[in-house]
Amino acid sequence: MASPGAMQVVDAFVAAINSADVERLCALLSVDHQFVDGLGNRVRGREALRKAWRGYFAWFPDYRVSVEESFSRGESVALFGRAEGTYAVEGQLRPEHHWVVPAAWKAIVRDGLITEWRVYADNQPARTLMRVPNP
Repeated sequence: MASPGAMQVVDAFVAAINSADVERLCALLSVDHQFVDGLGNRVRGREALRKAWRGYFAWFPDYRVSVEESFSRGESVALFGRAEGTYAVEGQLRPEHHWVVPAAWKAIVRDGLITEWRVYADNQPARTLMRVPNP
């Protein structure tokens, strides 16, 4: 089982996501952090993630992660719940642009920092709102 520190780091990361606090979020990432989305796309490096998270919160200012269950083993922490947000159109958050999907996340924590954050979710509802074609 992972140390309580690993779960605390992941809990702090989720809290940073839910408050759209990019600086606090990035402070929890290793320099060589790797993010993997539900389609297998990868973003590497803390600074690249800083830019990516800022962009994501511009699209979905109210993006939230709701964790219903979590467990850990070794350096791995698994979370299960849902993700939701509202696609901002011209700075407006309209109810018809809101989406909610079941989701799971895997974090790898080393030396008190998240080295990998992997998302398992169908992001098609958000892509549809953004009028992004299916991959």
